[in-house]
Amino acid sequence: MVHARAGQPTAPEDLIDVARLVTAYYTLHPDPEVPGQRVAFGTSGHRGSALETAFNEDHIAATTQAICEYRAAQGVTGPLFLGADTHALSEPARATALEVLAANGVTVLLDEADGYTPTPAVSHAILAHNRTAAPAERADGIVVTPSHNPPADGGFKYNPPHGGPAGSDATGWIQDRANELIAAGLTGVRRIPYARALTAPTTHRYDFLGRYVDDLPSVLDLDAVRAAGLLIGADPLGGASVAYWGRIAETHRLDLTVVNPLTDPTWRFMTLDWDGKVRMDCSSPYAMASLIGRRNEYAISTGNDADADRHGIVTPDGGLMNPNHYLAVAIDYLYRHRTDWPAEAAVGKTLVSSSMIDRVAADLKRELVEVPVGFKWFVDGLLSGAVAFGGEESAGASFLRRDGSVWTTDKDGILLALLASEITAVTGRTPSAYYTELTGRFGAPAYARVDAPADRAQKALLAKLSADRVRADRLAGEPITAILTEAPGNGAAIGGLKVCTENAWFAARPSGTEDVYKIYAESFQGAEHLAQVQEEARELVAGVLGQDGAAAAQ
Repeated sequence: MVHARAGQPTAPEDLIDVARLVTAYYTLHPDPEVPGQRVAFGTSGHRGSALETAFNEDHIAATTQAICEYRAAQGVTGPLFLGADTHALSEPARATALEVLAANGVTVLLDEADGYTPTPAVSHAILAHNRTAAPAERADGIVVTPSHNPPADGGFKYNPPHGGPAGSDATGWIQDRANELIAAGLTGVRRIPYARALTAPTTHRYDFLGRYVDDLPSVLDLDAVRAAGLLIGADPLGGASVAYWGRIAETHRLDLTVVNPLTDPTWRFMTLDWDGKVRMDCSSPYAMASLIGRRNEYAISTGNDADADRHGIVTPDGGLMNPNHYLAVAIDYLYRHRTDWPAEAAVGKTLVSSSMIDRVAADLKRELVEVPVGFKWFVDGLLSGAVAFGGEESAGASFLRRDGSVWTTDKDGILLALLASEITAVTGRTPSAYYTELTGRFGAPAYARVDAPADRAQKALLAKLSADRVRADRLAGEPITAILTEAPGNGAAIGGLKVCTENAWFAARPSGTEDVYKIYAESFQGAEHLAQVQEEARELVAGVLGQDGAAAAQ
């Protein structure tokens, strides 16, 4: 249910007490016996609020020590790039991490201007270093960010030398070791005072902003954007890309306005998301209401979340684009215009992304690689060039440089935002108009994601479900053509269930933070058919969970 004030400006009662939050970071200590207070790496690192004793100094000290031990065991002895976004807990956590890294003798590279660092800039830096580094001197990185999560949350994620999100083997080892250290009262955590860590011989500076911005012409046709004279509006949503957009405009001489140059850890300038919370989700029409209201002022308007790994595209003729729609447009455009890309490079998508992408890929005569949720599944393909574009339905993507070499192996919201201007400049059509043309060729799908209640036990059962538990043979009037618990592209477990017919599908996955499971669904037969798919999906999953629950109780 949409909150009554969704899309409306914040009120004082919506804002966090920053002092109370930071005090909780330093004074509350997790109980390792409480599941919600343990270190837990999801698809994008460990996240939580200090007020709930889920993201506190002990968590970060232990996790950083675990990362030090992990990278040493992997033979990673090069520098570690340390970035942070604009959340209130990011700076305290960055300081804690530096204290531990310095005590362990790790060479750390911080932003030279003490600025905020987007996730893609960290990935770019890791790959740039490792392009010429000896194997023993490979770099890795940490980004302190909970992405688009509310202001009270903190986040902490590790990017190994491949530059992308760490895989399950790494995150599983790191979280288990961190929890061991917490249970031992942090015995085994090496740490020195922050002032000493800042001036340690292993602490250095790096120009994240300049090196990223200067390299953009290698991946985008900014000459075309400049020649077209497009008016561009960019809203960082108070996040880490705030200084980047101004530098992009200056360096590449674009007619680009930073719509909101402000940062504030309470995010008082935001509009409330669908549930009445402050959330920097650039794919949400409620969180992006202010920019949508100004869509006629610019040829292209864009937004990014707090660490700039996600993108939101606003056009005068279409408003805020559905992320799935924009992914389909980006793929069709790029594979037709990047003539130096590998001829056999595949299209990468997560299995909850739109089937419009399947149809576009087939028309392009490109292999489609469908993987579980999580950008980590695209890393190897982007590195090797086997995958030229990898995208998630949650508005995260990256793609190869113009010469077919790797750009980033983590999501790059700045890149995808700028691509919208390139598409408009080169084709003379907004991405919204481009998508309308795609629907004329391939049909117009209806897509939605909704939540359904599920307790911890039911979520655990759903995550480990086997396909033979599904007894149904039809969905919304059509024969079921596939029941998936593993991704077709790589055979990895999807942590849930996907059921397909010729013209529709749904996927059900448990939430990592709430007592719900998420139902993603799509139909090429209209909104009414989509609603039928969603209803039957709820019934099917509820029946399966009920069966499993009864079996587990016997």
